[in-house]
Parts: sequence; C-alpha cells; structure tokens
Amino acid sequence: MATKLRDVNDWRSQPSPKWAEPELKGHKIPGYRYHSEEFWKQEWENMWTKVWLLLGRASDIPEVGDYQMEEVGPESFLMVRQEDNSIRAFYNVCQHRGARLIFNDLGTVDAFTCPYHGWRWEIDGTLTFALDPEDFPEGDPCGKLTLEEVKCEEFAGFIWINMNPEAETLKEYLGPIWDDWNSYGFDTWKRYQAMRVRAPINWKVVLDNFNESYHLPAVHPESDTTIEENYKWTQFDLSDEGHNRMIMKAGVPSRSLQGKNVPLLREPLISTLKMWGLDPADFEGREYETREAIQKAKREEGKKRGYTHYDNLRDDQLTDAYHYTIFPNFAVTAWADGFHFLRAIPHPTDPTKCVFDNWWYASQPEGETAPVFTAAGPIDRDAEVDLDVFDYGEKSLGFAIDQDMGVTAGQQLGFRSRGFNGVYLSGQERRIRRYHEVIDEYIEGKRPLKGN
Repeated sequence: MATKLRDVNDWRSQPSPKWAEPELKGHKIPGYRYHSEEFWKQEWENMWTKVWLLLGRASDIPEVGDYQMEEVGPESFLMVRQEDNSIRAFYNVCQHRGARLIFNDLGTVDAFTCPYHGWRWEIDGTLTFALDPEDFPEGDPCGKLTLEEVKCEEFAGFIWINMNPEAETLKEYLGPIWDDWNSYGFDTWKRYQAMRVRAPINWKVVLDNFNESYHLPAVHPESDTTIEENYKWTQFDLSDEGHNRMIMKAGVPSRSLQGKNVPLLREPLISTLKMWGLDPADFEGREYETREAIQKAKREEGKKRGYTHYDNLRDDQLTDAYHYTIFPNFAVTAWADGFHFLRAIPHPTDPTKCVFDNWWYASQPEGETAPVFTAAGPIDRDAEVDLDVFDYGEKSLGFAIDQDMGVTAGQQLGFRSRGFNGVYLSGQERRIRRYHEVIDEYIEGKRPLKGN
C-alpha cells in the first residue's frame, strides 16, 4: 500500500486556493489586433506606459555603479546600483539633445557621460558637468536638470519598472502572485539558459500560446509522459489584477495514456523517480501513485540534500507545474527547482514582430552536484551562461519551444486573412479572452485600477 502523504492539519498538504474568477465579456479578438499599427499605438500609449514590467536581474548588477540597459518597444531604460545598495531606473536619454547614453547591455560606470556633448550624469541621475555652462540663457544646467526617473522595485530577484509615476505598488499590481512566488526563494536562483530570438510574430501571439494548454496534445504530444495535460484535471485561475495561473498535475503519467497499450512509465518520469531514490519497478501496476510518492520523497529527503526551500512549498508545488502569465508580457512555469522564463517584448515600430526571451533559472541547493535539467537539456551546475541573440530559424530554442514557435509563426500569417472572423474559444482557453479584455480596459482608460 502507498503511504498517505496528506495531513489535513498541515497547510502544505492542501491544494492551492482558487483565485478570483472575474466575469468575462466574450471578446472576439479580431485579427487586426496582431498587425494593426494603429492598435499598436493604442496599446503603447495606454497600456505599456502604465504597467509594471519585469526587466533586469538584481544579481547582475551587484556593485555600486553597475548598470543594466534594457529596451522595451521604442524606450530604453538604465537600471543602476546606487551608493546605498538600492537600484534606481532612468530613461536612457540625455536631457540636453536627446542622445542615448548607453548602448551596452551591462557595465560599470562612475557616471554616465553623454557621447554627443560630454555632459556628465551621476549614477543617481544628477548632472554635474556641462560644457560651457555660462553660455546657457536659462543658466547653468547643472543643478537644474536630472535624468528622467521611472518607478523601480525589486521582487523575486528581478528589477521591475513602471513608466507611470502614479502607479500602484508592485505588490498591489501582482496581487496573489506575490505570496505564491515568495515561497520559492527565486531571488537566489541562477540562470542556466538564455536565448533571445527576434521573431516574426506579434508579442500577444506568444502570450496567447502560454495562456492555454489546449494545444498540448497536438503540439506537445510527448508531455503526456509526465504531466496530466487533460483540462478536467487542471486548475485554471484568473485574477482581478489581470494575471492568470494554471496548475497542472505532474510527476505522473497522463490519464490520456490509459487504454493505448503503451508503457505508462517512461522518461523523464523514470529519471525523476530514480533521482529521489524511488525504484520505477516498484510502481508497476500502480503508475498513478508516482506523484505522491515523489512528493513524499522530496519532503523527507529534500532538506538533507540542501533543498531547504521545500519547507515553504505546498506538497503540490513539489511536483506540479505552476504556470503564470503576468500581465502584460511575461509567462513562467514554476517548478520546485526550475523557473522557465518566457518574455515577449514588442518591436519598436513593427507590430508583426517581437523579441522573445527563453530563459531557465534553477535553485541552488547546497552540495547538489547533479546537472540542471533545463528546457533545452542538462547543463552543468557550474556553467556560466551568456545571452545568445539570434533571428528566428537560425538555431533551436529547445524542442518544446521550437514546437510552439513553429505553429505561432503560421498563426501570425493567418491573422491577416479576411477569412478569419475572430476566435471561437473553449472554456479552458478563457485566459486568452481575459488577457485581451484587460488590454482593452487599459485602452479604454478603466485601468490602472489605481493611479489613473
């Protein structure tokens, strides 16, 4: 008999509570939203400039004067480590004649010197040198001008910015995600994969794909070996804040395999069982008990092996895929020890293009030497990973993401067809409809909920 894992008196044994379920309006999501320049402009002015955006990684700029530059659409931002160890963010533009100050992604400076006329901006944004200060009719610009600052907060090890000076706090913006993510300790996790592809698709095509699991049987048929992909066994959550969550049972074969005359225990589930000291042969005839067995083994052995963050996780989080879509442009699948980072950044001028980041972070248990299993395969724990930037089609993004990109690139073409009359969505795809309705709420001026 399998040992019972759940204890009704332990919060960790209970499933994650459901989120709010906002009423949907039935958005048809017409194709022009994915290629119209006019719609792109409405999104930019009314939505992108008013939301919290996940940009840099705090650990990438550990010392005073370290900076990171990131571009979002037509804007560029500098995130800079300050003397008091805080991080501040500024628009990457000189207040003299509009020149960009920095073109490097990462670096260290004593101050930012404009390449055009040599004006010196300190890391706190103040101007301390301007050539010929006596020649300005309005007086010496030093002491009068500063770099334009944007709101900036740190959470889960990442740097978040908001162009709206009256924006709500990041915690208010994230809503239920704040507590969920705090339990993992993401701020200590290390990046093991970093691929950035210039893709021929609108940024929303990426987020639509990661807002539903309806495509799994057709696009990712191999997922049935270790994930219960059937929507009837999946928890779907919508939030008032505009973010979504999907919880898929994992560490177990899918029920869709029953009656197909195929082995129920296959890779990578077999390797997962072995990693936690479980013999796959012991589960012959009771293959659907693997999930709780893995949870129990992780709970009993994890702390001994350095996985101290398991104490903060629910039993379900030890095996299951907690997939989040953070409005507007970030998706992540959070596993007990892996964080699949999926971000779409709009092109500065072309609504039919975007930049797509496919990264992987992993926990750092003390003493663990086994390779990190990323979406693109195993990587040595001591590996240092540089950002790899390329055009779509030049190289692989990893098996599963290649599958996604292959179908979404064709979808972008279909959105231009006069034969496409808008979506016809299943119930399990309602997170897509919700996402587009929130975009429209920004365009209509109904959001942000605070700080209008």
